[in-house]
This record gives sequence, structure tokens and C-alpha cells, in this order.
Amino acid sequence: MPRVRLTVAYEGTDFHGWQAQEPPDAEPLRTVQGVLSECVTRVLRQPVVVTGASRTDAGVHALGQVAAFDAEFSMPIERLPLALTSRLPDDVQVRHAAIAADDFDPIADAVSKCYRYRLASAEPPQRWPPLLERRLEAWTRASLDLERMNAAAARLVGEHDFAGFAQIDHGRKTTVRTIHSCEVREPRPGTFEIDVAGSGFLYNMVRIIAGTLHEIGRGRCEPDRVDEILLGGDRRKAGPTMPAHGLCLLWIRYPCDPPREGSA
Repeated sequence: MPRVRLTVAYEGTDFHGWQAQEPPDAEPLRTVQGVLSECVTRVLRQPVVVTGASRTDAGVHALGQVAAFDAEFSMPIERLPLALTSRLPDDVQVRHAAIAADDFDPIADAVSKCYRYRLASAEPPQRWPPLLERRLEAWTRASLDLERMNAAAARLVGEHDFAGFAQIDHGRKTTVRTIHSCEVREPRPGTFEIDVAGSGFLYNMVRIIAGTLHEIGRGRCEPDRVDEILLGGDRRKAGPTMPAHGLCLLWIRYPCDPPREGSA
């Protein structure tokens, strides 16, 4: 039975995250996995469960989520993205489909991922908070210093124990992770993009990194606070967990994929 690899994009505002959720004695919650599995089942006319590489939280977006499923079908693989997207709701798209190796595992085989956190710095009436982009970027009243934020971001690169950048109930056996790159850009005045690429991430890790860089950018602490958090593992020393809607999963890389900027 062929294994299909999908690249999926979604606007996460109206979803309860990626992972299917069926509360007892209640209707299933609207999740990306649930919507996508139901659509694939209808199109291919057979029961299908789609497995995703990253279990994004409620409100988090994606441009490059990777998913896979097994099914027998006669449709040309290049027609599958349009067949699925035309039947999916407007906030989900299947961007690409390909036949993968029989043992392809979207979770275990991933070697690196990249997330982007978007943050608007605005103080009315000089500059207003996001309006058209309000579902895609968070907002702060603080003025942010790009140079300070990048000085702090560079200290995150490498293999470290990121316990201080994770929620207490992260549920992982180890908190050691490798960050390949962490950069902050200001593509237009007052709009900041924090790109973090790494081998894997702990629960809320990128949102806590973004919150820490925010505090450093506004001058509440120095860039070397990052070293203190990495060495001490104290979550209380890090910044707040930033809102989910500013976060987007940009891409996931696998051993068979060509190298790309920002990955190892």
C-alpha cells in the first residue's frame, strides 16, 4: 500500500490545534488532523488517518506542515493536492503530495524544523496595532531594539539544555535540543520576525524564546540573560509565553530533502 507525503498549510485561528481530539460525551473538536483525515477519506473513498509531523497548538499556523497516510488509489499523485484542497475548508490547503518510502515516518524521520514568530511593535496613535494581520502576528506596545534581540538570539545556537525555555509539564524525557539558527529581522518598520530552526522543540519553547527576546529587546534584561537561563534551567528567568497566533511552522526537513537556508 503506497505511503503518501503531504505538505499542508493552514491558518490556525479556528482550530483546536493539529491533533485530533474527541472529548468523552462531546462532539469532536475541530482540528487540522481531523478535518484533513475526513477529507482524504471522502476523496479516496476509504478510511484514512493522516499523521502529522508537528502537533501545533490551538491558534498556531503552518505553511510547511508535513503529514503522511497509507492508501490505495488510482488518481495521479500530482492531482491529489487540488482534489483535496477543493474539498477542504478555506483555512486549510494541501500544497504538495508525493509518494514516500514505505517506512517514511513524518515524526521520527524529521531532522530539522523552522518556526517563525511575528511580532508588531506599535504604540497608538503613532502606529496602530495589526488590523489585517491581527490573526497572524502578536502585538506589543514596547519599542524593540533589533540589535539587542539578535545578540541574545545568537546565544541560543548550538546544543543546550532548554529546560528554562519550556513549560514545566513539557512531558519529554530530555530537554536537550540543538538550535541550528536563530535570527530576528525587521522586514518593515515595527514588524519583527523571529526565525528559529532546530532539531526539535519542547512544548511552547519557541513562544518562550520569543517572549525572552521581547523582554531583552525592550531593555528589561541584557542579552546574557539567555546564558543564565540555559545554565540554570530556571523557567522563571525567561520571558512570558507569547500568544499562539504569532507563531507559524515554516518548514520541516528530512534526510532525503535538499539542504535549505537555516538548517544544518
